Amino acid sequence: MFSGILAGHLIRTASVFVMILLVTLHSLSVNAQTDGKKTPDASQTRIKTLPPAYNSEMLRLAEIIGALHYLRELCGANEKLLWRNQMENVLKNEDPSAERKAELISRFNRGFRTYQEIYRECTPTAVEAVNLYLRQGIKLAGEIPGQFGR
Repeated sequence: MFSGILAGHLIRTASVFVMILLVTLHSLSVNAQTDGKKTPDASQTRIKTLPPAYNSEMLRLAEIIGALHYLRELCGANEKLLWRNQMENVLKNEDPSAERKAELISRFNRGFRTYQEIYRECTPTAVEAVNLYLRQGIKLAGEIPGQFGR
């Protein structure tokens, strides 16, 4: 396997990513809360809501989280369900429509399955993919509230 130094670095990088992701999701959910006005019952309204402006970034983030869920465990990170739980937190904080929730889950699964089909053991290329996705995830988690938050 890989040296303890590399494993320690990957775990620290993943921890930073998780913290940034949680802060991002919290800020988005706080900004999305209503101002206390009563909203009509969903059965009474026929208005189709559009996905948020940051939807493409969130879909990409879901795919990255799915890939990390598979690759980190494959490469011995011993994080168990950390990344799956992060995806559940995304869904909880986003509170998407049923259609958008299905789309986010689909992208998570796509990220997971893509690497599951390719990698059966941790290779240097798999480690490179993990590092790439951690960097991309950190970048997206920072950009989403910066571009679309208040």
